[in-house]
Amino acid sequence: MKIALVSPYDTGHPGGVFEHIGHLRSEFVRHGHDVTVLAPRGRKGGLEVRDGFYGIGRTVPIPANGSTVRVTFDVTLYTAVKTLLRNEQFDVIHLHEPLIPVLPYLVLLNSRAVNVATFHAFRASSPWYTAFKPYMTFMMSRLDARIAVSEPARNFVSQYFHGPYDIVPNGIDVNRFHDIEPFPWARDGVPRILFVGRFNEPRKGFKYLLRAMPLIHQQFPEARLVVVGGGKRDRFEGLMERHGVRNVDFVGLASPAELPRYYASCDLFCAPSISGESFGIVLLEAMASGRPAVAGDIPGYRSVMTNGREGLLTPPKDAQALALAIVRLLSDAPLRRRMAADGRETAARYAWPEIASRVLAVYDRALHSSTAPRLRSTV
Repeated sequence: MKIALVSPYDTGHPGGVFEHIGHLRSEFVRHGHDVTVLAPRGRKGGLEVRDGFYGIGRTVPIPANGSTVRVTFDVTLYTAVKTLLRNEQFDVIHLHEPLIPVLPYLVLLNSRAVNVATFHAFRASSPWYTAFKPYMTFMMSRLDARIAVSEPARNFVSQYFHGPYDIVPNGIDVNRFHDIEPFPWARDGVPRILFVGRFNEPRKGFKYLLRAMPLIHQQFPEARLVVVGGGKRDRFEGLMERHGVRNVDFVGLASPAELPRYYASCDLFCAPSISGESFGIVLLEAMASGRPAVAGDIPGYRSVMTNGREGLLTPPKDAQALALAIVRLLSDAPLRRRMAADGRETAARYAWPEIASRVLAVYDRALHSSTAPRLRSTV
């Protein structure tokens, strides 16, 4: 098949959606398919063409779901998109977050292929969907198949746009996190808790983990919190001073090669998120690494882990509950080992070859049920 994978987000600022697309592309190519990625170009406008990639339009940062995303609003490239789709003659166009402006809209308006969409996001509600529902309903009518990465993601989007949605979760490169050498500093016997993510974002709940640290130190005075990810440490200096928080190591962003070593170098992983997570990639990374997780009890995380099996779920915004769960795991090595074994078993079900095969099965059903090529927009 000739497949296009469409991202609304700038490739220069990697995130979960683009990593998802990258892994699908690798697996599809391994299966012998011809795959092209379409995404905003970044700071430069216009159209960039290189092998297996079209960069389309300059991006603008906008706030979204407690984070910042970079998308293009360059509708002047409508004709360029129309021309490239006509020239490429894709069999399947797979749009990720198809209702994010504007690149997915330009593609859908001009597509004569079978159109498949994956919905990644989860939140309680969307003023954007409410305000533009009539136009978005028109866009949704052009889809031949819909995928959601989790039950929470499906429940969110189906509030506004009814219809069948296949559940195909995010995946993980299990081998990347298996049997990894820890950093030398991890051999000192000090208990370590790992946080991975953009800690500035309120939805990540990082401040509650900081507040939990003094309570953890009552039982484990030497315990350290290792923070991997982007953010501004100085935003938390006042909180840390007020609550007497110590033993926190902000290590910044980790390279793809370094990240598995951080998991291997810590005793457990903590994701204290309070909302806005449709899935739990970081939880799967911890599981694949053989590390139990303590996580906020939110829908996206419940779709990945079971309380008491791969780790412990705690009420959101509850620093004391986080501390109690972390202390429980640090105090019980046999429990950690059991959860590690269960976590590896769970993570294996999300390996990318399995996930890619499930996506290809959705394509196959859509191709057989569709009447494409159909006349889309003639504007």
